[in-house]
Amino acid sequence: MEAVIPMDHIPVLLGEVSEYLKPEPNNLLIDGTVGLGGHAQALLPRVLPGGRLLGIDKDADNLEIARQRLSRFGESVVLVRDSYANIKTHAHAHQFHSVDSILLDLGFSSVHVDDPERGFSFRQDGPLDMRYDRSQEITAEMVVNEWSLEELARIFRQYGEEKKARQIAEAIVSARAQTPFSSTTQLAAMIAQTQRQRGRIHPATKIFQALRIAVNDELGELERVLPDCVDLLQVGGRLAIISFHSLEDRIIKQFFKSHSVLKVVSKRPITASQEEVKKNPRARSAKLRVAEKI
Repeated sequence: MEAVIPMDHIPVLLGEVSEYLKPEPNNLLIDGTVGLGGHAQALLPRVLPGGRLLGIDKDADNLEIARQRLSRFGESVVLVRDSYANIKTHAHAHQFHSVDSILLDLGFSSVHVDDPERGFSFRQDGPLDMRYDRSQEITAEMVVNEWSLEELARIFRQYGEEKKARQIAEAIVSARAQTPFSSTTQLAAMIAQTQRQRGRIHPATKIFQALRIAVNDELGELERVLPDCVDLLQVGGRLAIISFHSLEDRIIKQFFKSHSVLKVVSKRPITASQEEVKKNPRARSAKLRVAEKI
């Protein structure tokens, strides 16, 4: 059974990505987070004839959608299921040496949020999963029920930037001793009972962010992939990264600044226009940083 391609999929900052990466015929391009193939579909015609694209993604379902979306480009596209943290291995295996452009879009897709079975959102009842790669062992349920009080407090504080990290961790540890957590709404309801909501942000928002980051080792993978991206780029090649929260953006900014072989193309992060935000509200928090290898 073929995957259904979401017709409303909108790649974030598509025009800006194309403008700053400057794809040309015969270019080699790596999309380390190919997702549903939206960015790749727009960039591929620019590198033809002669160019190729390597697309990598953890999520098998998303990758199948990307495969259908990009099928018309034939052998110009190579798709691999894996973490972008292993970008160098796959680049070398498929002859992507001295590449012209690398793109990483660090946001999770609306497909993840909209599917209750994936467990990313507390707004719909589903299992505490949160894995991009559903073949990996660790899930949000394991983290919530098995990690120590100290570890939970650490990730809530570090990954969720939650001021009441320890208090929430203590509440979780106490509650799980009576009944282990198994669903998104169960966890969210418990947090809401212990934390008063301020404004429109649900008190479980930062906790769910922290769990997602921990389950998928998002910051660790980002830190590991950055040096490999620089190694893969040829002189004059560009690395473009779209992030969606301050933790990722800080890592990218510091890496670009500290690497002597990189020239920052835009001193300030590139953000979505008001027009794009109206069409795609999730673009509001997107920040694009671009660096060129010198």
